[in-house]
Amino acid sequence: MSKKIVTIHSSAVPVNIENIDTDQIIPARFLKATSRDGFGKNLFRDWRYNNDDEAQPKTDFPLNNPKYSGQILVAAKNFGCGSSREHAAWAIKDAGFDVVISSFFADIFKNNSLNNFLLPVTVSEEFLAKVFAAIEADPKQKLEVNLAEQLVSLVDKDGNRAVSEPFDISSYKKTCLLNGYDDIDYLISTKAEIEQYETTHTL
Repeated sequence: MSKKIVTIHSSAVPVNIENIDTDQIIPARFLKATSRDGFGKNLFRDWRYNNDDEAQPKTDFPLNNPKYSGQILVAAKNFGCGSSREHAAWAIKDAGFDVVISSFFADIFKNNSLNNFLLPVTVSEEFLAKVFAAIEADPKQKLEVNLAEQLVSLVDKDGNRAVSEPFDISSYKKTCLLNGYDDIDYLISTKAEIEQYETTHTL
């Protein structure tokens, strides 16, 4: 599976709840594993099931509603607050999401996401409200997240950008995501420049 994120064109799953903390994203009792795999099934575990029983899904929770699907998770403001557990980003990514859209992210969660090839897109409250309203009107509403252009858009029936808003990202993390680089990959990618510098700056 490619780690690159260039353009995501997808429907979205809305979780219109403010102040979602990392313990709700992935409860502490599931943090024993050290591998990044398998966390997705426990994403929002306590909100998805009655009595922690997978045989009793809460049908009103968006992740259990078959009308919602896609690579984009849309959440209300202050997403990822609370403890600094990196497992929260692992769980979201493992559940099949490549992008999370919110009007505000906790800093540690945002950094953990970027380090795990999960793109956090910060938008204005006004734009976020438009996204939630569009998904409510049509659960199959498509969004386009263009990392190269740093632009997120609601897409109309003809595939055109109907409403758009720019978003910020550090140039370093943008380069990493566009190329599928982790920090080591990025250093390796600069090997030729490093060698040239060493050649031209010998004592």
